[in-house]
Amino acid sequence: MSSEILSVLEYMEKEKGIPRADMIATISNALKTAAQKGVNSGQELRIDINPKNGQLHAWAVVKVVDSVSNPKTELHVEKAQAIKPGAMIGEMLEKEIDPSTLGRIAAQTARQAVMQRLRQFEKDRIYDDFKDQVGNIVTGTVRRRERNDLYVDLGKAEAIMPAKEQVPGEEYQPGERIRCLLMEIESTPRGPEIILSRASSKFVRRLFELEVTEVADGTVKIEAFAREPGYRTKIAVTSTDPKVDPVGACVGARGSRVKTIVRELGGEKIDIVKYFADPREMIIEAMKPAVPREIVLDDKSHRILLKVATDDLAVAIGRKGQNARLTSRLVGWRLDIEEFKAVGADPEGDAKRKLVAAIGVGEDLALRLVKAGFVSLELFEGVEAGDLEGAGFSTDESADIIQRVAGRSK
Repeated sequence: MSSEILSVLEYMEKEKGIPRADMIATISNALKTAAQKGVNSGQELRIDINPKNGQLHAWAVVKVVDSVSNPKTELHVEKAQAIKPGAMIGEMLEKEIDPSTLGRIAAQTARQAVMQRLRQFEKDRIYDDFKDQVGNIVTGTVRRRERNDLYVDLGKAEAIMPAKEQVPGEEYQPGERIRCLLMEIESTPRGPEIILSRASSKFVRRLFELEVTEVADGTVKIEAFAREPGYRTKIAVTSTDPKVDPVGACVGARGSRVKTIVRELGGEKIDIVKYFADPREMIIEAMKPAVPREIVLDDKSHRILLKVATDDLAVAIGRKGQNARLTSRLVGWRLDIEEFKAVGADPEGDAKRKLVAAIGVGEDLALRLVKAGFVSLELFEGVEAGDLEGAGFSTDESADIIQRVAGRSK
């Protein structure tokens, strides 16, 4: 028995890292509890295990009496004095018993307690090993896929990447290496569950912190962030050092830094822009290369109306409205985009209005003149009433127009 206990203590200590004193307490309590429920029911026991050789000793706590009614809990004074000279009636005495009398059930219970403690220790160890890594990037090996959830081996533990935390379009095969964000550790009846993510915006933020030294040391700050996993990410950055260009620092020489991040994200596009506290300036910066022609801010409803030229409309909205959504989240305002129509975009109407103002004809007559080619007063020079009649105007209309133009010329 002692050799078996010693081997268990040594294995748990060396292989599993469970302190010897911890395992001794576990085995002792299990034996004591099981024995008190079994053949030693009703007895109060004390169990001791020698940490050096695994030797097990057991004692029953009994009361010294002059007349024994329950031999399990009482001991006659004469027998007590044989164990402890001078023992008095009423005194509590420990009487050593043979550990084998604790029973087979107690031994089985002790074994189960050891296994249970081992499982609990491993759960606690997993939690302790990973609790400080929440928010960091970890590397693991893909093990399997179950009901769209991806299971990843992190070496000391197995983690799960739920379907909602996976990037659309990314596929991983068993045995493939993968980098993820350790989002959180959840407590479950089966132990701590490690949740991973590649779809979180924090994953891209941590990649920038690892790749861009200026972001890691705080020189460059990521002030705003918007992401649609697998498609596009927009970030707005500032610099605490006027000598450091925040956008250039994130892009790197010839785009080296951002290219590394893009490769990790499977080709996801990344737009890096300079951050402005003023939403008007921020929207102009975030919309590049599209150029807003008019910006209308509604502070009350926190909404921005953006008007862009026809050629820029598709760029500003983006594929399936993606650029508009990301820009809206980046700026923090609701965004409406519409086509910009400049005043003067209706030359026929402008010419008509000018003729009405210049010679005082009605709008219908002015529109007929414009359609006939007379879009300005200068074009009436040398024109006579007969020329107008030839253009489809009546004699009275022609005479009236010539008279009005002549009066305007004086």
